[in-house]
Amino acid sequence: MNTFKTDIEEIRRRATEKMADGAVTAFYKADREKVIEVLNDVLATETVCTLRYRSHYFLAKGIHSSGVENEFLEHAKEEQEHADRVAKRITELGGTPNLNPEGLGTRSHAEYGHGVRLEDMIQEDLVAERIAIATYGEIIRWIGSDDPTTRRMMEELLAKEEEHADDMAKLLSRVSK
Repeated sequence: MNTFKTDIEEIRRRATEKMADGAVTAFYKADREKVIEVLNDVLATETVCTLRYRSHYFLAKGIHSSGVENEFLEHAKEEQEHADRVAKRITELGGTPNLNPEGLGTRSHAEYGHGVRLEDMIQEDLVAERIAIATYGEIIRWIGSDDPTTRRMMEELLAKEEEHADDMAKLLSRVSK
């Protein structure tokens, strides 16, 4: 049986080097600058989704809006939590979260949307969730084992986006009947 063995003295030596890098050690395998760039796009996506869900919360009206607006608000809060987690990870990697409103829409994977009818709003949210699911899955595969902390965070975000998509699909089915 293979036993786990590591050179603790070498690890201690490396840990004292470049201490200003914080959580990023010599054992970090990913391209940190590229990860930060990708995470800033995720941050833009989560921010746009937060704003879209909040807008839909305030604009939801009609016979089917009861309960739907609460779902929009809950999702807005969860998307904001995602944005906060991503921004925190960017700073842990030594980057700067890009929350500049200028260009936010072009950095985002998802669009803001312009739905007026409740059904249109739900469709916009469902499409955005499906885009996040696809792109976050690609990011997870791209990161692989080079940055386990970022990968784990993205996997958790992906799971929540899948839940959101399921919620929107159910709402769409209910509203479109």
